[in-house]
This record gives sequence, structure tokens and C-alpha cells, in this order.
Amino acid sequence: MTLYFKYLKVLWKAQLQYRTSFWLLSLGQFFTPFTVFAGLYFLFERFGQIKGWNFAEVALCFAVIHMAFAISECFARGFDSFSSLVREGNFDRLLVRPRGTVIQVIGSQFEFTRMGRLVQSLIVLIWAIQALPIDWTLAKVFTLMLMIGSGICIFTGIFILAATFCFWTVQGIEVTNIFTDGGREMAQYPLNIYQKWLSKFFTFVIPFGCVNYIPLLFLLDKHEGHAYLHMFAPVLGIIFILPCLFVWNIGVRHYRSTGS
Repeated sequence: MTLYFKYLKVLWKAQLQYRTSFWLLSLGQFFTPFTVFAGLYFLFERFGQIKGWNFAEVALCFAVIHMAFAISECFARGFDSFSSLVREGNFDRLLVRPRGTVIQVIGSQFEFTRMGRLVQSLIVLIWAIQALPIDWTLAKVFTLMLMIGSGICIFTGIFILAATFCFWTVQGIEVTNIFTDGGREMAQYPLNIYQKWLSKFFTFVIPFGCVNYIPLLFLLDKHEGHAYLHMFAPVLGIIFILPCLFVWNIGVRHYRSTGS
């Protein structure tokens, strides 16, 4: 962890060398998601609700997913931009260093301007919490924290899988945006509004449903059955990162040097 924080410190100082650019990019990241949120607002302004979900409930779902995505994109940016390391031959240098590849790749790039998106999501989260008649308990606060942490692990896991794909081809990496950007856009709504095959895929394969739907039922007291099953559902999303790391190690073992 000492090495990780050293990476953070160095890249933070590097990005602040151009302060105007840094703050303008952060401001842009703050306002860009508002266009999506505005679309969400006008959708509910026109139709009132979607399959029993009102605007404030979906706003809570929206905030959790976008907050998790912003944190993951900020601190796991090294995996998201991993193709450049392979293409330029820089991954070869990482392999000869006496540190694990995961910590080196994740520390190779941080995108602190994504904090603008995080602040915007936090504002939406605070508004949704105030707008909803939720009787907050320690269990519900804990569940909300689990939801955000689970979302971070899922998006980071997808970034790791995308980076692993680069060991075989760096040109097809955009395919994974279906599950990163596409997954973010889809998971900002409760999964039960989609077709069953789609909601099952994004619950049992890529467990977004364990972040934005199952525990959400517990927060809103809409759950059926044992409450703790809904409360601890986000743990499955956290576990999702483990097989992703396993696949990463397989990719590293099959990596063929660029010869640089």
C-alpha cells in the first residue's frame, strides 16, 4: 500500500502542474452527467413512473452507480488505458520490477478529474436520500456503503478483464465498453424494467443486480423474504473482482513480449 500511495502522490502532483486544465476538466466531468440526469428527470416528468419506480427511487440508483463508476474510473484508470502499455512495450518493464503487476498497472494512471463526476453523483445521492421516506438504520447505511463498494469492484473487475483482453489484441478493446459505459447506463435503472434474460445476465454473470436492484429493495422496504439476503447481496459484487484477477494472472502468463 505504501507504493500505491506513492503512485497517488506523484500523479496528483503531475496533474496539478496544469491547474487550469485540471479544474476545467473536472468542471466538465461535473456537468456532463447532468445531461443524463436531466434526461432521467424529463422521462419521469412525462410518464410519472416506470414499472412502479418513481423518480427519487431511480435517482438513488443513478447516484450509486455513477458514484461507483467515477471512483473506479479514477483509481483503476491504469487498467482502462492498459492497451497503451502493451502497444508501446512498457509492460515489459513492469514485468522485470520486483512488484506485482496489478499494483504497478493500477498505479500507472489515475484520473483525478473524475472527481467532478463523483461530486455530481454525491449531490444527487443527498437529494434522493432527502426526497425518499426511508427510515434509516445502521443496517441500511451499511447496505448503501456496500452497494457503492460493490459497484466499484464490479467496474474495476470489468476494467481488469478488458486489460487482460489486450494480451491477445489491443484493437478489440472497445468491445468491452459494452459492459463499462453500457453497463453504467443500463444499471442506472433498476434491473427489473428490462427483459428477464438481460436482468438475469447482469445479475448472475456481471452482478450489477446485486448493486442497484436487490439491495435497493431492502433500502426501500420493498423486499420479500429474508432481509439479510438483500442486505448482503452486494458482497457478491465485491467477490466478482476475484475471478477477474484470476483471469488477469492467466493473461500475464500468456503474454508475449514486444521485444522492446
